[in-house]
Amino acid sequence: MMLRLAAWRRSAATNSHTEPARLLAAALLGANRPPQSSGGKRLLHTLLPPSDRSAPSLLHPIPAYYLSPPIFRSMASGGEGPSSSSSSSTPHKHTNRLANERSPYLLQHAHNPVDWFPWGQEAFDKAKKEDKPIFLSVGYSTCHWCHVMERESFEDEEIGKILSDNFVCIKLDREERPDVDKVYMTFVQATSGSGGWPMSVWLTPDLRPFIGGTYFPPRDHGRRPGFKTVLTRIMEQWQNNRSTLESSGDRILEALKKGTAITANPGESPPLAPDVANRCFQQLAHSYEEEYGGFREAPKFPSPVNLMFLMSYWSVNRSTTEGVEALQMALHTLRMMALGGIHDHVAQGFHRYSTDSSWHVPHFEKMLYDQAQLAVAYITASQVSGEPLFADVAKDILLYVSRDLSDKSGGFYSAEDADSVPASGGAEKREGAFCVWTASEVRELLPDVVEGATGAATQADIFMHHYGVKEQGNVAPEQDPHGELQGQNVLIVRYSAELTAARFGISLEKVDEVLASARARMADVRTRRPRPHLDSKMLASWNGLMLSAYARVGAVLEDKTLLERALQAARFLKEHLWDADRQIVLRSCYRGDHMEVQQIYPPISGFLDDYAFIVCGLLDLYEATLRPEWLQWAEELQLRQDALFWDHQGGGYFCSDPSDGTVLLQLKEDQDGAEPSANSVSATNLLRLSHYTGRRDWLDKSQQLLAAFSDRLTRVPIALPEMVRALMAQHYTLKQVVICGQRDAPDTAGLLATVNSLFLPYKVLMFTDGNPESFLCQRLPALSSMTQQGGVATAYVCQDFTCTLPVTDPQELRRLLLDGPADAQTD
Repeated sequence: MMLRLAAWRRSAATNSHTEPARLLAAALLGANRPPQSSGGKRLLHTLLPPSDRSAPSLLHPIPAYYLSPPIFRSMASGGEGPSSSSSSSTPHKHTNRLANERSPYLLQHAHNPVDWFPWGQEAFDKAKKEDKPIFLSVGYSTCHWCHVMERESFEDEEIGKILSDNFVCIKLDREERPDVDKVYMTFVQATSGSGGWPMSVWLTPDLRPFIGGTYFPPRDHGRRPGFKTVLTRIMEQWQNNRSTLESSGDRILEALKKGTAITANPGESPPLAPDVANRCFQQLAHSYEEEYGGFREAPKFPSPVNLMFLMSYWSVNRSTTEGVEALQMALHTLRMMALGGIHDHVAQGFHRYSTDSSWHVPHFEKMLYDQAQLAVAYITASQVSGEPLFADVAKDILLYVSRDLSDKSGGFYSAEDADSVPASGGAEKREGAFCVWTASEVRELLPDVVEGATGAATQADIFMHHYGVKEQGNVAPEQDPHGELQGQNVLIVRYSAELTAARFGISLEKVDEVLASARARMADVRTRRPRPHLDSKMLASWNGLMLSAYARVGAVLEDKTLLERALQAARFLKEHLWDADRQIVLRSCYRGDHMEVQQIYPPISGFLDDYAFIVCGLLDLYEATLRPEWLQWAEELQLRQDALFWDHQGGGYFCSDPSDGTVLLQLKEDQDGAEPSANSVSATNLLRLSHYTGRRDWLDKSQQLLAAFSDRLTRVPIALPEMVRALMAQHYTLKQVVICGQRDAPDTAGLLATVNSLFLPYKVLMFTDGNPESFLCQRLPALSSMTQQGGVATAYVCQDFTCTLPVTDPQELRRLLLDGPADAQTD
């Protein structure tokens, strides 16, 4: 979608669809385009190449946060907790209807002097009845520039009155309603050349956009119009030039419908997987930064979808130079991230992205979807390399999520903010205040002399050397444009434990002991600092990703605690985010004032990513626990997903229910970015489920889906690395690994441990205890003929309807899985 739009924009000078909108913008603002500001909080202007940064902007806002260029897009922004208006304990001067909502983002605006509505029929009816344009403001609770615009404009009495008197004002949480956000972000990007949050869009009463932008300062500055001026000019044009506004918006919308269409031609097949995978590897290699890993110079995003593709590519190209290079790229990136400041060395987990090329100074927001995907990437690296570091980091991530992002119901919260009030005092929140340290703080906390250390070195001396702590702070001024980190230190591993031991003349074991003790003491101090804002909204899709993480890591490490947490998460999803009566997934639920799980009425129905990510999580949970009830629920959810979202004409899935008339564009997400595209995940889900259920139609659907994305996969596979993995799985054919035995018996556990110790991206794991009435045997009758040999747990490895001779020895199974069978028999 995005590249297609980019090409469409390049032809806009000769395309009548967009020119009226830009002429209209000029008439509204009466000014040439001013230079764009750097926008986001930490050098985020670099997310767009110069050609995109200079693209004509419809309303010339200061962009709060640019979406990165199409093939590297990651949805992220700065963070700040609730504004003073929503967090004050004093009585509120204003309260609007958002006070009745549960979204943390909407609640942050509940006391603005703006007559806000949530997205819904009440607002639409009011706009039609009063014949007023709609002002739609979109953001999320940990978005820094959303809160800047709130403080500057939405808390301003004068601006609030202009908005309330002349517009129907709707506030929308993009994480609750990604379908609405995608439609209007597509419009803003297509007409302005960039996009981000907060997003500001003006709509006709029938929800058609006619002008849009991102962040606006409250007042005019030089030749750049402020928000008040923008509102005034839109009001004038609505009164005097309404037909032009509406016809311009209509033409743009029609062009977007055509430009975003993704469809397969009748009889079209998916592209050849090896060619697509090779091209994807070459495109990633071209953007790879060799010194510190990652892709592009700065800012650097973790991009787990890229790393998982590279390790999958290696798995089928182990003997080639390209395969070895792909693995090196993935492992080096994961190592450098683990050592960097993007990794929270004191309280675990990963921050959103790095503002520099060395992974040192992060944007400190922590997102649930990052933790989930990175835990899987790190445990995969552990399987591939055998290095303990990677398994340790995977456990480290899940420790953070279990402690700080977990609800007692079993669900997972969405995010922690970047900003918080400094422990030293003051009302103004600062980026990273919860996480950073001065040298004097470290010295005061760790004064003890370490026995046997050179020069009577203290714990602080060793810790500061190892983690790069400097007396004057270790954050370069260019990484701190607002001066919030002056004199502060972001911990980053500067030396190996071996080098630190040599520097202070102590043993490696002593270094590990000193550093672990120091981190624990510092973690205790951090618990007494003012915490960042927590977005306690629980989203089905992100909980599905986290379910996969606990299941995958728990299976590899044979960790029963992690597996039990995975089961708890699955039970939460079924209890709180599954409407059994209506047979639909619900998008979200919320933590109540008394820590209970709450739901809004009417609840938000789930979107494609909610179904796809939960199904994937359930399949991973089945493989980790061998409990067939989760496989059965995955089958049920996939059937509902097909009924709700499948495009019977063009193939693939729509992002939202096509019967919802309030969503003007039926989009198919074609970007694996901060989260994988739900179509990418679905392509693999369908393939896995076809093997578990024997349903040929799901295999066909997977192929039709991949065919619909053929153009994108062929031209820019780097945009869809997760879908390329699905294409490779189709090509290389999944192995079926069947374990016959008693589920909790030691011999069964030994075979399972062998399977789980290996990275086998193209396999499905099945279990049968010989019961012909079991879920799997009912769907795959051939399993009934597979039995234990000699009364012990037995494994069969099958591919293309051909199975190996049964094996009972874990080492023999390992050889079969890695090298292939010496003998095989047709099943």
